[in-house]
Amino acid sequence: MSSISLPGLKEMIESISRDRNLPKSAVQEALREALMKGYERFRRTQHLETASFDEDYFNHFEVELDIEEEGFRVLATKTIVEGVTSTDHEIDLKEVQEVAIEAQAGDAVVVDVTPEQSEFGRMAAIQTKQVLAQKLRDQQRKLVQEEFQELEGAILQARILRFERQSVIVVVTSGFGQPEVEAELLKRDQLPNDNYRANATLKVYLKKVSEGAHRGPQLLVSRADAGLVVYLFENEVPEIQDDVVRIVAVAREANPPSRFVGPRTKIAVDTLERDVDPVGACIGARGSRIQSVVNELKGEKIDVIRWSPDPSTYISNALSPARVVEVRLMDPEGRQAHVLVHDDQLSLAIGKEGQNVRLAARLTGWKIDIKDINKYDATAEDESIRYVLDARAAEQASRQQYDDYDDEDEYDDELEPEAIAAELDSDYVDALEPEASEPDALELDSDALEPDELGLDALDSDLLPVTNMSADAAQDEADALVYGVDEAINGDPD
Repeated sequence: MSSISLPGLKEMIESISRDRNLPKSAVQEALREALMKGYERFRRTQHLETASFDEDYFNHFEVELDIEEEGFRVLATKTIVEGVTSTDHEIDLKEVQEVAIEAQAGDAVVVDVTPEQSEFGRMAAIQTKQVLAQKLRDQQRKLVQEEFQELEGAILQARILRFERQSVIVVVTSGFGQPEVEAELLKRDQLPNDNYRANATLKVYLKKVSEGAHRGPQLLVSRADAGLVVYLFENEVPEIQDDVVRIVAVAREANPPSRFVGPRTKIAVDTLERDVDPVGACIGARGSRIQSVVNELKGEKIDVIRWSPDPSTYISNALSPARVVEVRLMDPEGRQAHVLVHDDQLSLAIGKEGQNVRLAARLTGWKIDIKDINKYDATAEDESIRYVLDARAAEQASRQQYDDYDDEDEYDDELEPEAIAAELDSDYVDALEPEASEPDALELDSDALEPDELGLDALDSDLLPVTNMSADAAQDEADALVYGVDEAINGDPD
């Protein structure tokens, strides 16, 4: 079998595998696909005007690498037929029987269709090179995705590699001894107090592992995510690692909307142990534990508060360091509260450009309105919130009534035609039957009527006028009426 020589094939595979941190099998698979694309390009250039190739034309072709001989062959799987219509997919039965006499029509054989070394031209070689580079990138992305998919949401140690526009390109590893992989730290995920310089190391939060082919690094990391604060406290506070103290909620504003406001974080902690102070455990002796977290976050302000199942207490703690006089839960369903403070605590409770109350609202999940206790009119506020609650109740009642109406319509649509007819007939009969309370109601003695005298059903008897005629006469009159209607519609039967 002929083959096309590729000098240095074995060394090239080992070099690509080492430089790109890919297994040799992945490199060989990418090389086979690239050589197949090069062969397709060779065939298309040879039959540019005489033949047309669809997307599935080369599905029966494959490339076989010979690592030891440093070359490759192109093989085609052809079907044995008696009359050949496509030489690329079929082969004549007589031609095969010259080699294998037991061959029969319909069998498949593998045929060597490798072109000559000189025929595999420059354009095919360029196509092979381009496809190989693309396939190697795809293999790298696939391996990176498999390696870091389970680490999404974890903290990684990163080293700054370079800067691109407003992004910082860092390299991270999934574990000790693993190769470094590039990751991107976007502008919105950076801390304003960070000093990024080449080869500096820092902790980052793995935010997302991108899938598919796209430009740029496949990993997105962050320094502004709340998960980074949680990790730092878990790393510094042994009580959190031992599940004695638990972190209930975190609200972080690492990139404030104004440059005059610094980054800040509020974290709510709690414990089930009576003898443990969760806030003191997170702060540490003389603030040693929380100071380590602040240093890692480059001076970011951190408020550690005690979580409480009581919303009023929780909201009051969340507005720390401001001193709260009273918390009024105006609308528990809508989670709206009024917080009353003294005049000297008003600006502290709101915070610079509203940062303190904004973080407290995000931490607790309540809409918080800060009010001056000296100017607060409780009666007017209660009346205002009562109007809002009444309007909401009316809207809910209207919506419920509309939903019930829709349910009735759906029920009517689901009824069978026979059931609808029976229901309409019963309603019609009930409407025609006189009520006993009316003075002119017809009273019949059921014992006086024999069963054979009822020639009509209940509906027909109700439709007859109330006269003294006998049952037979009534039946004759009804028959005549039906005959007259039938004659008027269909004509004279005679």
